[in-house]
Amino acid sequence: MKSQIKVLSVILMLAMLVMVSGCADQDATDAGTDEETTDTVAKEATIGYVTWDGEIASTNVMKLVLEQAGYDVEIMAVDAGALYQQLAEGNLDFTTSAWLPQTQKNYWEQYGDDIDSVAVNLEDCRIGLVVPTYVTIDSIEELNDNKEQFDGEIIGIDPGAGIMSTTETAIENYSLDYELISSSSAGMTAELKSAIEDEEWVVVTLWSPHWAFNSFDLKYLEDPNGIYGEADHVETLARMGLSEDDPELYEIISRFQWTHDDIQSVMSDLADGVPEEEAAQKWVDANQEKVNEWIGEN
Repeated sequence: MKSQIKVLSVILMLAMLVMVSGCADQDATDAGTDEETTDTVAKEATIGYVTWDGEIASTNVMKLVLEQAGYDVEIMAVDAGALYQQLAEGNLDFTTSAWLPQTQKNYWEQYGDDIDSVAVNLEDCRIGLVVPTYVTIDSIEELNDNKEQFDGEIIGIDPGAGIMSTTETAIENYSLDYELISSSSAGMTAELKSAIEDEEWVVVTLWSPHWAFNSFDLKYLEDPNGIYGEADHVETLARMGLSEDDPELYEIISRFQWTHDDIQSVMSDLADGVPEEEAAQKWVDANQEKVNEWIGEN
């Protein structure tokens, strides 16, 4: 009888050892799973942009580029002032929409100490007052003498844009008896198209590159006082600390640079009504070698 009890005791002890060992193995497995989950951090990026055609183009292209690199990307449309403020506060990772040193000078002066200037992504970008080539004046100085032809209006874009504040300065500097009409990029180009169809005189705030220069015969009015300054460039700006937080993302946006022909092709498709991401995808598909360079796959 005692022998049977001893045998049963041994069996129970072995069973308990098996159970303890199994639990330990499960704990190790769970720990390994937790460790793997911890090590696999999702790659995310938030891009801010202003709703100008060129910036819509560059932002949607970069969204696709980063998605190809394995990122989950969110894009956020804001006005220019909010763009700089959100970057300075660290609420956006980066933007490809900064027109410097002239157009958005006021925002850079206000927030630039708290923003990382990453790289120039587009060179030789001009802003100014533009008219159809059939308009028979060539200088801003001639606007007052032809006020009735233009109905005393300069058609602008969104009120927060740098080109609008520069145009207000131009109105004061040249003593123009004109009203600057706030609109949007789309609203301004709609007014321009309508006027050209009727061969009416119209003056608008415009910049290069822009699809309108491919679609219409346009010219910049001369600016003898230099209010609109020298040509700008478009710059990629990032929040402070991005280079340390995500070196891979920072390297990609540092390499992003393209030409007027590149951006103009996307803008032209947008102007023709092609959806934003579809227009961007068309460019990416046609320029995969360049995309690979940005990602660092070449």
